[in-house]
Amino acid sequence: MPIAEFIAYGDWFQQHCVAELERTAVLGIDYEPGAFRLRLGTGEEVVGRAVVLATGLTPYAHVPGMLAPLRAAGLASHTSEHADLGVFAGRRVAVVGAGQSALESAALLHEMGAEPTVVARTDRLVFGCTPETDLPGARPLSTRVRFPASNLGPGWNLLSYARAPWAFRHLPDDLRARQVRTVLGPAGAWWLRERVEGTGIGGTGVGGTGIGGADGEGKGVLVLTGHSVASAREHGGAVRLRMHGRAGELEADHVLVATGYRVDVERLDVLSPGVRRAVRRTARGAPRLSGSFESSVPGLYFTGLSAADTFGPLLRFVCGTDFAARRIAAAVSAARG
Repeated sequence: MPIAEFIAYGDWFQQHCVAELERTAVLGIDYEPGAFRLRLGTGEEVVGRAVVLATGLTPYAHVPGMLAPLRAAGLASHTSEHADLGVFAGRRVAVVGAGQSALESAALLHEMGAEPTVVARTDRLVFGCTPETDLPGARPLSTRVRFPASNLGPGWNLLSYARAPWAFRHLPDDLRARQVRTVLGPAGAWWLRERVEGTGIGGTGVGGTGIGGADGEGKGVLVLTGHSVASAREHGGAVRLRMHGRAGELEADHVLVATGYRVDVERLDVLSPGVRRAVRRTARGAPRLSGSFESSVPGLYFTGLSAADTFGPLLRFVCGTDFAARRIAAAVSAARG
């Protein structure tokens, strides 16, 4: 789906269903017994009995600690910080990661005249399978029985996550955390494979594999699989990465970090320190939520990625909105009496 169509749908939904939307920033949220006080970018203050945090991915962008000094120096950045990778044209860019964000960024960088190198811990890159048909219901009956369709993809395991997120909440903490991290884990989309492998992107790295390309001369994207960053330092205005793996060292002008997102309530600066302290969390920092998405602070609800540790992989995606919205709306309505 073209991104313009996806955005147009979001705009259409907002105009028809939430016409009264006010576009302003919430700068701070504090809690007093029975009420929340919100400080807005307009200078106003709003008081309410319930707050639903749907902050998305951005607050949780994960940058490994060893790369933090480079980020502060402007030599490293998270993929979520960029809307246009053309700023890296003509520069050497190390892309750390093996998922969609890393691989699509590498393809875009190559197309825009940069020299990307993907550094991936995995032994091999993974891409999704090309759908057999446009509509899941058009697949052969035998295939539908073995791999039933769901809004997360085909398969009985994905169907269970999509249909019963309420049950996921009752699993042990460590099992929930592992499932959220590994189900639909790092991979490139099926439509990206041809774009990556069929556009002259190639090259074979030391201890790595080239993605596609027929030149075999190290041009385009170099992929170093089975490598991870051991340390990083600035050197003469560039970056030197020392890696675990046969490649040893890699020099680049910039490091593009595509290492995903990690939910941690402490990173939600919009909440006052007192509210953050009052939110009970898992060992990994995610909020512990009730069956209605409510946190330990009465009236404070979390949805989206923030709720994935409680309700499973479904909440990592837009398709989780239906389940979340119905439960939260019912709870808030009931609390109002």
